[in-house]
Amino acid sequence: MTIIKNIRLGLLHVAVAITFVAIYGVLNRIMIHELGILATVVALLVVLPYLLSPAQIWIGQYSDTHPILGYRRTPYIVLGLFLCIVGMKLTPFAALTMAANFPLGFGLGLVAFGLWGMGYNLAVVSYLSLASDMSEESQRSRTIAVMWFMMIVSIIITAIVMGRSLDPYSEAQLIRVFGLAGLTAIVIAAIGLIGLEPRHTTHTAQTRHSQQAAIRAVLSNPQARLFFVYLVLMLVAILGQDILLEPFGAHAFGMTVQQTTQLTALWGSTTLLSLLAYGFLLSRWLTKRNGAALGGVIAIVGLLLIGLSGTIHWELLFKPGIAILGFGTGIATATNLALMLDMTTAEQAGLFIGAWGVADAASRGLGMFFGSTVRDLVTFAFSDPTLGYVVVFYLEAGCLIASLILLSQIDVPRFRSHQPDLVELAALTADA
Repeated sequence: MTIIKNIRLGLLHVAVAITFVAIYGVLNRIMIHELGILATVVALLVVLPYLLSPAQIWIGQYSDTHPILGYRRTPYIVLGLFLCIVGMKLTPFAALTMAANFPLGFGLGLVAFGLWGMGYNLAVVSYLSLASDMSEESQRSRTIAVMWFMMIVSIIITAIVMGRSLDPYSEAQLIRVFGLAGLTAIVIAAIGLIGLEPRHTTHTAQTRHSQQAAIRAVLSNPQARLFFVYLVLMLVAILGQDILLEPFGAHAFGMTVQQTTQLTALWGSTTLLSLLAYGFLLSRWLTKRNGAALGGVIAIVGLLLIGLSGTIHWELLFKPGIAILGFGTGIATATNLALMLDMTTAEQAGLFIGAWGVADAASRGLGMFFGSTVRDLVTFAFSDPTLGYVVVFYLEAGCLIASLILLSQIDVPRFRSHQPDLVELAALTADA
């Protein structure tokens, strides 16, 4: 596949990333800090996409076997992006309504965030499937690398632009910025998608597996169970702070909307730097498991520095902590993705990757909800919002330490030695 097609696939990733930053990098802080909505309530809304994520297994299989007008992916990508953008544009109205009339606003929030969540899951699984369809096995690493690079860069640029556009903050400007973000996403997606997928005149039937089969495949293998728990703990720790860093900066250090939005750019920049550093330098000397351990240790240091900055009220530690967390996140992302691909077999790749996808989504949602709930409980108990955030960061560091203990027990050859034979595999993947 040509570099132009790789870039066009990356533009689909960019379009979704723009809507992601608008909600997770901007609106979450405004809802918690400017509008005074409980972090737990915000978490209930933003975890909706992750609660819907198990549907990705079904969506991917359905698009395999149900092309529309000869296209297996394009119609599903279009529908997913449409829901993403409509949902994103409704979220600020829901937030503002919630501050004035909570029941009405929360109901609208469920609709808005639900639409975005359905669109996110539909679009992501469809364009990743398209990337797989259009690239040879030897090219897939480069394709994913291009898409990931473009996504990180777009997160940085979107965070900077939206932060500057919302300084000074006003409700009217918030709605205007979200509207422009939606229009930008539409244009970028159109450039990437129109004419990208070749039309299929024939269709080859695909084997369909149930969501329950993916779960049974994991449960039947001790190493897979261990890796699943490891992934959940690691991702809960690293990604659970997604909706808390910006409001923490506002509560602890009085940062403006523009200043806290730039925290996303700082995190993204260091994540991108570490991805490049690992890909070109560290991967030559480190095994995947050692690289994952290194990324985890660096992320622990970052979380501890962020927590310490709030404990001693010293802002000079805050941004370095975020930079270190981003650097650790990048190394952990690269190494754990590679390790995840090792923890599959050719016969069960779809099942295991589906299971790891469920682990990823579950841990993101669990981490956000867990962190927000702890923050609210500690804040209520001690009447100190900053302390609530600090406790969460320390607990996440503890989760990372626990995940590293599990990582030391993961063994890829032992995983492969526990695979079922063909008869067991047939029974394992048979739909009820």
